[in-house]
Amino acid sequence: MLTVELHAHSEMSYDGRDPVEMLLAQASAIGLDALVITDHDEFAASREAADLAPEYDLIGITGMEVTSAAGHVLAIGIEKQVPAGLPFTETIDAIHDRGGIAIVPHPFQKSRSGVAPNVSTEALRRADALEVYNSRLLTGRSNRRAERFARKYDIPMTAGSDAHIAELVGQAVTLVDADEPTADSVLDAIRTGQTTVEGKRTPWRISFRQAAGGVKRRIKNRLSDALG
Repeated sequence: MLTVELHAHSEMSYDGRDPVEMLLAQASAIGLDALVITDHDEFAASREAADLAPEYDLIGITGMEVTSAAGHVLAIGIEKQVPAGLPFTETIDAIHDRGGIAIVPHPFQKSRSGVAPNVSTEALRRADALEVYNSRLLTGRSNRRAERFARKYDIPMTAGSDAHIAELVGQAVTLVDADEPTADSVLDAIRTGQTTVEGKRTPWRISFRQAAGGVKRRIKNRLSDALG
């Protein structure tokens, strides 16, 4: 079994804080086998992290968190950036075209751009996997809904810390029964549901600070763009 963090953000995300080296060092220190940087609509840091991963004894896997028209979708193992703003099913197609798999994070959390309220059941079933445990939870209700949906429709399940600071990498991980310690093997195992999820809640005070920090950075970035 390989222990994989599939959902983490670097300083390149509007709500992230730390450079990829700090996230990789944390992943290595706690014994993970792979870390995927999934910045919001940004790909450069993840590409860098995947290239640097072997220096930290980690498997290099690329990724990003794409903002589709319906909400967020994790693009894992892609070869190039996926454009934001496409319809949900077109986003999935674009991920596949780039060699990746589409994992829907926090699907039932509308306040965090979960896609489930905005797409049909049939469309959601097109995802390669559902994130059924997201560490940034309040009651856990949305995670439980995601797990019930995945089990009902036999969709592979994953977990993710949704870490926005290095210290929280590894709060929630996906155990992947891959044939080999390679990115391709990890992706294949997730597609076929060879996964187990493990996780613990991010302390709510940290989640609140992350959310507040993200709002401040969004406002600052918009003002900067406006002043050009």
